[in-house]
Amino acid sequence: MKRFNEYKNVWVFIEAEHGEAKNVGYELLNAARPIADGKGCDLVAVIIGHAIDSVCREALSFGADSVLAVEGDEFETYSTDAFSRVLINLIEKHRPDTVIFGATNNGRDLAPKVACHLKTGLTADCTGIGLQEDGENIAWTRPTFGGNLMATIICPDSRPQMGTVRPGVFRKGTPDSSRTGPIVMEDVHIPPEEIRTRIIYQADALALALDLEDAEIIVAGGRGMGSADNFKILKAFADEMGAYLGCSRAVVDAGWLPHTYQVGQSGKTVAPKVYFAVGISGAIQHLAGITGAETIIAINKDPNAPIFDIADYCIVGDLNEVIPALTRAYRKMKG
Repeated sequence: MKRFNEYKNVWVFIEAEHGEAKNVGYELLNAARPIADGKGCDLVAVIIGHAIDSVCREALSFGADSVLAVEGDEFETYSTDAFSRVLINLIEKHRPDTVIFGATNNGRDLAPKVACHLKTGLTADCTGIGLQEDGENIAWTRPTFGGNLMATIICPDSRPQMGTVRPGVFRKGTPDSSRTGPIVMEDVHIPPEEIRTRIIYQADALALALDLEDAEIIVAGGRGMGSADNFKILKAFADEMGAYLGCSRAVVDAGWLPHTYQVGQSGKTVAPKVYFAVGISGAIQHLAGITGAETIIAINKDPNAPIFDIADYCIVGDLNEVIPALTRAYRKMKG
């Protein structure tokens, strides 16, 4: 006999800003589909935002059985106060068995606040999810001890089961525009005076927070770049390609770039169409962050660098010669 009969369905929180969803929500719908099927329940997309009609329809096309949505002007920009109160309200009303968030900046802020209020467990920063043989508990997999070990965690004593999952770990499914399902709009609003914080965006050429998880092309540099100054060469190449700039942990540790740019097990997990690894040796912690990349192009002066073992294209040479040459070639190709 199941212990939590009053709890049902698997929820995926679809993070939406300015009427557009972040990819991680659709990735998690794909990952959660077999879990919902295994539990014999519905897969529900939960969306909070402003002007989210198209996001609701997209969520159905990406595999949700139904959508639970809250819309209002106060939800156009994320705030801890507003979003956590709405989500707590929905969870207490509908009692889902499982709630899955993307491990984005907002997801990492929202999920623990909600879990704490509900007095339930939360497994953070997961790189894998699955259903245990008992058909009840979710097996949450995440790195531990600085990324040297992988731990599998279950939450058998409370509901809902909750976790955040890194963007880029799973791929989005193929959208099917013919899929339909109920879209339930909940009437929940938070008075302005109860939203205690507001977001102020500050643009800075280097410190700007980037959505590397959604990038199609990433140009990343490692310790082999030699200095912070050399990243100007890499940024010029990235700008020419319309790519995002990234880096390895060694670069962040050296103070050459902020942590915002870090790719790897202790940084961001990415799944671009093309990933340039420049001066990156290929430590296992970094490789764990790029397993979803479709094509990896490695540039390193060391012909024995481990990155070459997993790269699709390998260039042995000095980055100060190779990168400017690639930049010129791309400009010429564009005409």
